[in-house]
Amino acid sequence: MIEVQSASKTFKLSRQQKREMGHLFTGDTVDAVSNVSFACRPGRVFGLLGPNGAGKTTTLRMIATTLRPTGGSISVAGHDVVHDGEQVRAKLGFLTGSTQLYDRLTASELVKYYADLHGVPRDVYRQRHEEIFRALDITSYADRRIGKLSTGMRQKVSIARVMIHDPDVLVLDEATAGLDVIASRTIIELIRRARDRGKTVLFSTHRMGEVALLCDDLALMHAGKLLYYGTYPDFAAAMQAPSLEDEFIRRIEAAGA
Repeated sequence: MIEVQSASKTFKLSRQQKREMGHLFTGDTVDAVSNVSFACRPGRVFGLLGPNGAGKTTTLRMIATTLRPTGGSISVAGHDVVHDGEQVRAKLGFLTGSTQLYDRLTASELVKYYADLHGVPRDVYRQRHEEIFRALDITSYADRRIGKLSTGMRQKVSIARVMIHDPDVLVLDEATAGLDVIASRTIIELIRRARDRGKTVLFSTHRMGEVALLCDDLALMHAGKLLYYGTYPDFAAAMQAPSLEDEFIRRIEAAGA
C-alpha cells in the first residue's frame, strides 16, 4: 500500500533557473507538489495523470525515496520514505525513464545484478528470470548486450529488473513509453497479473486508452495539485466530454492551464 498525506515538494532555484522562469517571476523557490494526498491499495491499479510539469514524476520520485518531501508524509508498505528508506526500497519496484542501463551487460546480466542487490536467492532468481523473460517475450535476446537493443527491448529489460525481486509495490512512470502496440499490450497484461496477485500498482501514462483498460483508481494532477482523486468508474460517470482524452483536457483547461 502507498499512503501519501499532504505531501509537498519545494525546489530552490539557482540564478540561471530564475532567469529561465521569465522576468515576471520574482521568487526564489517553486512548488512542484503542493499538499497532495491519496492512497494506492493492494490488488488495485492506481493511475496518476497530468500534463507535463504537473508534478507527477516528482511525486513518484518522493514515493521511491529518490527525492525527500519538503512537507507531509509518505509511506510504502507501512514504511516511511524518509526514516525507513532502505525498507521502502526493498518492497518497491520503481520504473522511470531517467534510469540508465549498462550497455556492456547483457539483458540477463543486468537483471541478475539487480536481483543480487535485493538478495534474491539463486534458485528463486532462476525461476523468476524464466517467468518474467517469458512474459515479456525477451528470452530470445537475454544474452544480447543492452547497447545493441532497440528502445522497446531496453524498456522491457528495465521492467524485468524492476520486477525481479517480486516487490509488493510497483511504481511505473510511463511504462509503455517507446513501445509499439504489441509490446504495450504485453506490459498491460503484466500489470494486470500483478494486480491479480494482490500487488499495489501505481503508474503514470499519457495514453488514455491504458487508463480505461487498467485503472481501478485515478488521480489527476495539474500545477502540483490534485484536480481529481477517486475511482475510475466514478470519474467516467461524471464525464462531461465525449471521451476520456477530451475530459482530461476539459478539466485541465478549467483549472487554468
